[in-house]
Amino acid sequence: MDSTILLDLIDRAEDSTIQLKQNITSPAQLTAECAAFSNAKGGHIIIGVANDKSITGLTDNDIDRLNQMVSNVSEQHIKPHIAPFTEVCKVDNKKLMVIHEEEGLSKPYATNEGIYWTKKGADKRKLSQEELQRLFQSSNRLYTDEQIMHETTIKDLDRVFFSEWYEETYEEALEESDLNLPDIVRNLRLGNGENLNLAGLLLFGRKPNLYKPAFLVKAVSFFGNDPAGSEYRDSEDIKGNLMTQYKGTVSFILRNLHKKQNGKGFNTEGDPEIPKIVFEELVVNALLHRNYDINAPVLVFIFDKRIEITSPGKLPNSLTVNNIRSGVSVIRNPILTSFGSKILPYRGVGTGVRRSLKNYPDIDFVNDEDADRFTVIIKRPNH
Repeated sequence: MDSTILLDLIDRAEDSTIQLKQNITSPAQLTAECAAFSNAKGGHIIIGVANDKSITGLTDNDIDRLNQMVSNVSEQHIKPHIAPFTEVCKVDNKKLMVIHEEEGLSKPYATNEGIYWTKKGADKRKLSQEELQRLFQSSNRLYTDEQIMHETTIKDLDRVFFSEWYEETYEEALEESDLNLPDIVRNLRLGNGENLNLAGLLLFGRKPNLYKPAFLVKAVSFFGNDPAGSEYRDSEDIKGNLMTQYKGTVSFILRNLHKKQNGKGFNTEGDPEIPKIVFEELVVNALLHRNYDINAPVLVFIFDKRIEITSPGKLPNSLTVNNIRSGVSVIRNPILTSFGSKILPYRGVGTGVRRSLKNYPDIDFVNDEDADRFTVIIKRPNH
């Protein structure tokens, strides 16, 4: 970079494309800045300049360290990977480093803590869920739940269930709509007008397991605490659309829990040992946020000491267990998620885990990256 151009950039006030730093010693700081530029319009980080715009310069050791940091951050600390390039410039016999960051082609970009930053003037801020969804859409990434199921047709729609939902949601009978059924399906992003996509099949299909036999819930209530045990109290393969799977799974869990009288009359059914809302939240999450690229069922195992709900797919996009405990979430299946609050008792992205913990804190989460699965472990009381 020509020194005249560089001095002109330094002389400008910091904005959405220029950041001035005297030095950077924290990889986390550099990660956040690079992710923010990638999610915005790109920019330049000029290192070796004080807050008052005076040029302090860098040592050769500083430059070697910063080059190594940029390499590590771009490959290990941001997902998807980025490719910034660095340039060492001289001004008044002092060395500066300029990190050039292009606008990302695979937005959005997350830090390895699962945080999505963007630029706001000279500062950075976290992206909202709505902004995240727009970025995913604008990047033209095809989500799994958008994939067209070419072996299906509009006739695979459960017309009765869909009509009831449509009338309740839009306060208009399906037959009274100005649009025909293929156009409605297309407008709701449930298919292309001729075929259903995966979301349409899972939400409103008559027999979704005819086309996707692995997408069900396998529930088993064991004697003891060993998943390899051969004896069980109760077992069920729960099939159908997501509403049917949700109701069937919650019902299976509740019927295999102990009941507590809690001061109720003798002829009154007691309360479950673990609040029902815990399972409502966690089962919905398992169905909406699992990885549908993996042909495997959701597993619900009930043991004497614990209950396990295992979803295919590890946490996406560098999310961690600590992130989700704090309410951070990433939309893996946007169509299913958007319909969640309209069909299932789903209250919003990132809220289910926190609500479950609020009602019953004795819950652990295991993100098994090697096995590519996520397990929620609910410890049973008095065991």
